[in-house]
Amino acid sequence: MNIEKDYIKLIFGLKLKQARTNKNLSLFGLAKITDLSKSYLNEIEKGKKYPKTDKIVLLAEKLEVSYDHMVSLKLDNNLAPIGEILKSGILKEIPLEVFGIQENDLIDIIANAPAKVNAFISTIIEIAQHYNLTRESFFLAALRSYQEAHNNYFEDLEQKVLDFSKAFHVNIETTISIDELAAILTEEYGYTIKELVFSEQNELGDLRSIFVPKSKTLLLSEGIDQPQKAFILAKEIAYNFLEITERLYTFSWIKFDNFDQVLNNFYASYFAGALLIQRQKLIDELNLFLAKKNPKPQEMIALMSGFNVSPESFYQRLTNILPKDFQLKNLFFLRMSHKIGTDTYQIKKELHITNQQEPHANEMNEHYCRRWVSIRTIEESLAQKKSHFFDAQISSYDNSKNEYLVFSSATPDPFKEDCIRSISVGILITPAVKKKFKFMEDDALAKQVVGVTCETCAVKNCLERASPPIQLEQKIRNENTDSIVQQYVAKYS
Repeated sequence: MNIEKDYIKLIFGLKLKQARTNKNLSLFGLAKITDLSKSYLNEIEKGKKYPKTDKIVLLAEKLEVSYDHMVSLKLDNNLAPIGEILKSGILKEIPLEVFGIQENDLIDIIANAPAKVNAFISTIIEIAQHYNLTRESFFLAALRSYQEAHNNYFEDLEQKVLDFSKAFHVNIETTISIDELAAILTEEYGYTIKELVFSEQNELGDLRSIFVPKSKTLLLSEGIDQPQKAFILAKEIAYNFLEITERLYTFSWIKFDNFDQVLNNFYASYFAGALLIQRQKLIDELNLFLAKKNPKPQEMIALMSGFNVSPESFYQRLTNILPKDFQLKNLFFLRMSHKIGTDTYQIKKELHITNQQEPHANEMNEHYCRRWVSIRTIEESLAQKKSHFFDAQISSYDNSKNEYLVFSSATPDPFKEDCIRSISVGILITPAVKKKFKFMEDDALAKQVVGVTCETCAVKNCLERASPPIQLEQKIRNENTDSIVQQYVAKYS
């Protein structure tokens, strides 16, 4: 495969197909308004032909996109990984014939299903970053890539929640009671709901619910709080209303048998979050909060408390709403866990609706930057003995110079004893963000230069360091050694 030449043709084909589908045009329709043949356009979209300048001008005009956009090799976020892997030339190193793949077949696969190929490529990239090849990691990485490709917003699931509210006459603009959720499960779907003391069995200590499919019995742990119970019941409703059969039977999950279970678990969780946190109500509440010039931490806690959900569910819902309704697509979500009495902090869940992969989970047992607000909220929650400690910070990453506005909440971990966790959402700071967030210039908002891990951080005189920058120092030594080696190569060539 002439990857450089084919790369240019394929990128143009992907852009043409995306522009056409965005206009809800079939190939026949595009052929009709451009007077170009359907077969010719099909060849372009499959990356087999590249049109001449006059044809590009015509296509751009009819599809109402700029000429520069069409000829640029830069892809939108949801297709960017495809471009990166094609441009890297890594496909030259793969023996395609071993897998029974012809070069032309590969182009057809990418052109005909770019979103699926993108999800696969992103999965491989994530696994390489994590150095973790477990089956669960592969599934979860694939799911993250799927979410990121859709900016973590799924219109069909949002509509399903509206359909449900109409069918069951549920007013989702107000807080849905646990009694109402339970009544739907028992009366409509034939559930039996029982509460048990799971902690009597050590092996069940971390579980909050078990569903027994044969008798349609939902077993709930007596130790769960009201938001957790509401989420579990809403999720069970989702499984039934969405007619999902390939599902998980415990919360939290123990194992995944296949990727369909992972995906369906996400669908049910998304539905539950959208049901408990009504989209328009959240938008209205966020607009009021963002208009404040110097909001206090307790005001954000009060905003969250207005919904019968956990802080994690609230932050997860933000990752649906902010990209779609506030056009804030460059953001990340983190869940960090800390065992009380230790100096260990771990990223347990992450999502990056952006091409900026920072901060990213690290599987090399390195120490995450102690300047993160995600860690500070945990420390302050313990020091002040608060069940919910909220804070915000502007984090400037020393390695990339990117700045994020980060919100973080620390609460006791509901699934593990003697553990505390923080949930954070970081938003890439741009001029548009500064206009939208009125409190960005508030002196009370902490600003901090941060790194990713101590071992790779170049920040000088950092008092919060948990480890010396050994990885960074090794990298610099290797670069210096290579420079001297090249001098010798040049001298004796």
